[in-house]
Amino acid sequence: MKEEERLLIEVKDAFGIIRVIEMGAYRFLEFGDAVEQSCVFMSDPSWLEYDYTRAMLLGGLCHAAPETALFLGLGAGSLPQACLRFLPLEDVEIIELRRDVLRLSQDLLGFRDDPRLTLRIGDATALLASAESADLIFIDLYTDNGPSAEHLAWTFLEQCRDKLNFGGWLVINQWATRDGQPLGAALLRGLFLRHYWECPVREGNVVLLVPADLDQALDFAALQSRADALAPLLGYSLDELIRSLRPAS
Repeated sequence: MKEEERLLIEVKDAFGIIRVIEMGAYRFLEFGDAVEQSCVFMSDPSWLEYDYTRAMLLGGLCHAAPETALFLGLGAGSLPQACLRFLPLEDVEIIELRRDVLRLSQDLLGFRDDPRLTLRIGDATALLASAESADLIFIDLYTDNGPSAEHLAWTFLEQCRDKLNFGGWLVINQWATRDGQPLGAALLRGLFLRHYWECPVREGNVVLLVPADLDQALDFAALQSRADALAPLLGYSLDELIRSLRPAS
């Protein structure tokens, strides 16, 4: 029997409608006309329910020992909380466009403050230049109409990669086209010179794992070892996602 949905709050800002919906043990952040942005298991807000968020966490494991991370887009905050909990991060910065997204994530979606965390409200394209460089950069910038323009903006994506420290990784949550390629595949191939890996997931997204430079390869054996060590703490396995990794389309 399907759980009944309950609207907890609906607010409107300059960019449109934001809702928080409750269904059983889960709460959902929605934009616009019931477009789901994030899912939170309220008993453990660091639990990653969807494969695309697990694939992004897997991207964080590409780095042997990340100390710094930059998140462009907060959503409900489950991915940053998972990374703060399960990766050896010492300094994390989050840039979120909408102040009400931050407020609702804190008030209703279990997003907790952390002494390692810096939060800034504003447009990522405007604030990126003043962000600190990082070992990991996560891009998850979605509106109620789908990926924001930044997901396919050559200059912005180039600037994100340039913000990576030596040995760093850029992790991008991208929509997939009907043939399973990431949206904007031709642009991505040109910008990153086909030197990245893709992780297609069941929600219809492709998570891109982009190294800081062309001399940097993905160490599959080390990635598997880190995922195996983390699995008992996560409560789920990342093996299926590792098996799905492929070179650039």
